[in-house]
Amino acid sequence: MTDPVPDPGDDLAVYVHWPYCARICPYCDFNVVRDRGRAEEQAALVRAILTDLEAQAALAGPRRLASIFFGGGTPSLMAPEAVAAVIERAQALFPPRGAIEITLEANPTDAESGRFAALAGAGVNRLSMGVQALDDAALAFLGRNHSADEARRAVAVAGRAFDRLSIDLIYARPGQTAAGWTAELTEALELGFEHVSPYQLTIEPTTAFGRAVARGAWTPPDEDQAATLYETTQAVLERAGFDAYEVSNHGRGPAARSVHNLHVWRGGDYLGVGPGAHGRLTLQGVRTATVAHRGIGAYT
Repeated sequence: MTDPVPDPGDDLAVYVHWPYCARICPYCDFNVVRDRGRAEEQAALVRAILTDLEAQAALAGPRRLASIFFGGGTPSLMAPEAVAAVIERAQALFPPRGAIEITLEANPTDAESGRFAALAGAGVNRLSMGVQALDDAALAFLGRNHSADEARRAVAVAGRAFDRLSIDLIYARPGQTAAGWTAELTEALELGFEHVSPYQLTIEPTTAFGRAVARGAWTPPDEDQAATLYETTQAVLERAGFDAYEVSNHGRGPAARSVHNLHVWRGGDYLGVGPGAHGRLTLQGVRTATVAHRGIGAYT
């Protein structure tokens, strides 16, 4: 089987962290803040990201661009013109060898799906959708601000705007059974995604879920049940023709794999821009870790 992604070599990828979210999910321990219409602050953040790109380009020297990944937070809340500006600047600083993968994470709310065509016009060509569940009770438990029906509608809209679609799903939820998870995962596959990222629910102590579990409000599945759900995940995806190329990443054939993820996992250099973003750069022969200021004010 031919692998579509070559050795990373000297090429570098760019990760852009957009920290704003309409709602903070109770399981999330990422560097995020509530989006409260902070237009001036967000405009300043875009300018800071562009400046950061230029400063790191001066350090990195002449390189070719391998991929761009907009993560967060919720980068589908970014203004499409801001997304376009970041893409344009990154490609000007690091001319790619040809067409590259440009991924953006999105939530399937009606408000965000209305921006999909504009984001595609800005240059995004791969959408990673944070659906997380296709069950309304599970979505409510996970603190999501969309319904299962909204997710299905958003997938249809995204399919018209993007050729490449990935879905994030969370399993090992309290009370979840292998049969129920099989049905939910099968429905997700029938929506037409080429890539699936199934994540086992992890309880981080600093999150709302971590505090709830600590006080005994609810109990996660035990190790045996979590293992059963993991094995169910692998079996369902394998039967559907998906290859597991990383523990939580499955593609329907090599061409569906995330170029950006593979570049990073194979030790390729990457810039991290945006509040709290991490990067890895080879500078004068030394592999160097970079971390941006976590606070938006400090970063800008």
